[in-house]
Amino acid sequence: MTRHQTPVFFSDFDGTIAQVDVTDVILAEFADPAWREVEDDWVDGRIGSRECLKRQMAMVEASAKELDALIDTVPLDPHFAEFHALIRERGIPFYVVSDGFDYAIRRVLRNCGVDGELLNGSHLFSSSMHVRGRGVEVDFPHWPEVCAHGCATCKPEVIRRVRGDNRPVIFIGDGLSDRFAVEEADVVFARDRLLAYCRQHHVACTAFETFAEIDQHLGVGVRGQDWVSEVRSE
Repeated sequence: MTRHQTPVFFSDFDGTIAQVDVTDVILAEFADPAWREVEDDWVDGRIGSRECLKRQMAMVEASAKELDALIDTVPLDPHFAEFHALIRERGIPFYVVSDGFDYAIRRVLRNCGVDGELLNGSHLFSSSMHVRGRGVEVDFPHWPEVCAHGCATCKPEVIRRVRGDNRPVIFIGDGLSDRFAVEEADVVFARDRLLAYCRQHHVACTAFETFAEIDQHLGVGVRGQDWVSEVRSE
C-alpha cells in the first residue's frame, strides 16, 4: 500500500463489529433447537451459508417486539463507533459485508449512535429480513447465481464491484463466512475462526481483538496522519 492511496475498508458484522453473532442469538432464543443441526451442516461444508440461513430462519417464532428487545441487548465493539466516525471524517470508505440480516444490523448500529451510509443502506451489503406476524421472511440480494460457495452474501463479489480502480482493500473479520473475502484483500485483520483459517492456509493477516488495535496498527490515518508507505500483515 503506497502513501496517499486511500484504501477501502470492508468489515464483517457479527462477531466483528458486534461482539456476538446476532443471528445465533436470535436462533438460540426463538428457533427450534434443530437449527444447530443445520449449523453443523454448514460448518462441515455440506451446505452453503445461504441455504443454512434460509432453513434456520424458517424455524424462528417471535414477534417484532420480542426480536427488537433481544437485539437491543447486543453489545458493539466498544471502540467501533469512534473508529467509524473518524474514518468518515477523513473521507475513507467503510462498508459492512455480512451474511447477517439488515433488520438487526441497522438496529444495533442505530442504538450505538452510528449513522450515515451504514444506516441508509448504501454501504451495507447483507441478507434481508422482514418480520411477518410471529415469523420472518428472508432474502439474499447480494449473491450472484455463479457464487460457487452458496454464500448468503457473496463477499468477494461485493468487494470486486465496490473497490474500483484497484484501490487497496482492508478487510476485517472473524468467522468462516469471511474466508473467501480475504482473497480479495490487501490487508487482513482477523480474529477467532478467521484467524485460525488464515494461519492454517498461510494467509497473511494481523490478529486483533478490538477496533482500537486496528487503529493503532495502521495509524489509521484518521487522526490527520498520512497513510504509511507499507502495511505489514503479521
